[in-house]
Formats: sequence, C-alpha cells, structure tokens
Amino acid sequence: MRCTSKIELRDVEEMYINIDPIQAGGRLTADAMKAVIAYGDGYSVCDNCRKPFRLDYIKKPPIADFHQDLAEFVGMDAARVVPGARRGFQAVAGTYVQKGDPVMLTGLSHYTEFIAVENAGGVPLEIPKNEANIITADAAEARIEEAEKTFGRPPVLLFIDQVDYQYGNLHEVKEIARVAHSHDIPVLVNGAYTVGIMPVDGKALGADFVVGSGHKSMAAPAPSGVLATTSERAEEVFRTTKIKGDVTGRTFGIKEVEMMGCTLMGVTLMGMMASFPHVQERVQHWDEHLENSRLVVDALRSIEGTEVRSELPRRHTLTRVDTTGSFDRVAETHKKRGFFLSSALKKKGIMGVIPGATKVWKFNTYGITRAQAEYVAQAYTEIAEEHGLSVVSP
Repeated sequence: MRCTSKIELRDVEEMYINIDPIQAGGRLTADAMKAVIAYGDGYSVCDNCRKPFRLDYIKKPPIADFHQDLAEFVGMDAARVVPGARRGFQAVAGTYVQKGDPVMLTGLSHYTEFIAVENAGGVPLEIPKNEANIITADAAEARIEEAEKTFGRPPVLLFIDQVDYQYGNLHEVKEIARVAHSHDIPVLVNGAYTVGIMPVDGKALGADFVVGSGHKSMAAPAPSGVLATTSERAEEVFRTTKIKGDVTGRTFGIKEVEMMGCTLMGVTLMGMMASFPHVQERVQHWDEHLENSRLVVDALRSIEGTEVRSELPRRHTLTRVDTTGSFDRVAETHKKRGFFLSSALKKKGIMGVIPGATKVWKFNTYGITRAQAEYVAQAYTEIAEEHGLSVVSP
C-alpha cells in the first residue's frame, strides 16, 4: 500500500515496537491523527482570527486557552508554541545575546543550542561533565567564575538540559540555576526529553525559560514545541515590534519580534492541542514507564560484555549502551556484519536501533506497555544466546 505512486505508507508504529531514541515520546495519539486530517490546510486555524490578528488570541479553536494551559503545565507564567525546541532556543538567544557575549552551555548540550548562540554572535563556553556524565553545580560555578575573569563580566545566558540527548541523564538543574542566578545569569532549561513525558515544574527548577519539543515528547507533529517563561521575562522575550516603514509609515501592531508575528499554526498546532489532554494525563504515569525501561536495561546488562553508559539506576527511559564486548563481537564474523542485530530485532517486531550499530547505541522505551517491555527484554537475551553470548544476572 502506498500514499501515492512514489510515497510508501509508513507503518512503523502499527507493525513494530518502536524504541527509537528520538521518536518514542512523539508518536501521535489517535486524536492528533484526526486533527491532522481535519486541519491539514496551511491556514486552517485562521478561520476565526480577529483583531488583534495574532495566533495566541484565537478563541475558536481554543488556541488562546491552550497557551495558558501550556504555561501552567510546565509551571511557568506565559507560553508560546514554536516550530520545534530549536526555535525556542533561538528566540531566547536572540533576545539576550549580542555579538561577543559569553554564553554558558554544557558538554552535553544539543547542537541546536550551540547554533542558537552562534546565530546571535555569542561565544560558547562549556560546563564539562563529570566522570559519571553528569553536569554539576560545582562545575557550573567554576566555569562561570572563569568566564567572569576572562570577559570581565558574567555570561548573559546559561543553557542546561534537564535530560541530555546523549546519555539520558538527569542533571543538577535546580542547583545550577541557583548558582547562575547568584551571578545574575538567566537560565534556559531544555526540556526536549522531559516536557510531555514526565512532570516538569519550571519555577521549582529555577528556570527563567523552559523549552519543550512537541514532536519529541508531546505526541505532536513536527516541527512543534513550546517556549515558556516567567512574567518578569515575558515582556523581554515576547516583546512586540516597534519597526515602522519609512515610506508608508506602516506599523505592525502587537506582532512579537522573536515569534516573527505568528509562529506555529495549522496541522502542527492542532495535532499538539489534540494530544495535550493525553499528555497531561500520561506524565502522571512516569514511574511506570521508568520501571519498564529498567526491565529492558537489566536484560541488556545480563548479557555478558554489555555495559550501560548512562547513569544507574536509570532515571529516564532514554539509555546509552555499549555492546562492543557482546553484540559487536558477533558482528565481527556474522555475514550481515553489524546489521545482524537490527535485522534480528526486526524479525522479532522491534525497530528503532540504528541499523549497523553494534558498538555504542541508544534506545528509548517510553510509551511501551509492560508486556512489550518484557517482550523486548526477552528478545535481546534470546538474540544473545542464539549467537553464543552468555546471559547472566547483572
């Protein structure tokens, strides 16, 4: 079956257990799929756009209410929907970073945070991770003090990932925010892997800004995301335009500069809104998802030669694993080489591990049921035993 003569039907979610590290929290709900069909046209949400002609003022569909609900959902005062987390980073960097300004990131920051800083002309300074792959407040303090000596002033902004994309580790966000604020540095918390799958309270974390990803963790179409902030920072990052045409004298009302007027609209916004009630409910079951993840992690650790590179016990469902001493040994002599593992998993109805990866790779079990987690765990140990690897208790 095909969508068109040249576009194949995608049936990954229907036919397989998908443990792809970046797709797990973004798979659409049934309500989102219905919204995608109903609101697929480009300006479909604009039927009832009235003065002052801005997206977050539209009442039908209830986009205005959704913005307030989003802010409350992440424990902040104001929110805007954006085309992906990266546009949230860009909006904040565009507000606070000038050419030559020092900006704190971390050794585990996502590349889009670096690009946001580069786009604004800032100078990136990384807080290093420790041996356990955790970003600590002590390390942040040391780098901030070093930056102050070098630049003669504190950094203008600090990015910290609540959970990083490489190891899926939780970092000392609250403590780092406290350190940053003692130096008058605003803090952006990257919740791309937390907002929408686990409870997040931005103010409790000490965040000035919380950024989330709709397509990564909020069961929304791509590209979508949220930028939330405090009432104190809202007037800065959501400032309205002051520009005026020199010939026509035109002005542009209350359009927001960093949002380029209106941002997320149509199918992405409506898919995000349709999934939101499910997202609000599912974050209350985070512990169940975590237990399912630990079950799979324990099974992998039972395979001799396999090491988990993420922190233990696991506090997130995204995990980095090193199978150089197990599955990669099999790959050395297998006729399919490194592709034997993804091939064996696919035969068992499991997808998401990068084809060819048998050394260091990631997976994410978020959203699968207990029965599916037990099946995935069993599949890994079965594949190991089928290829002569020992399975022992971790």
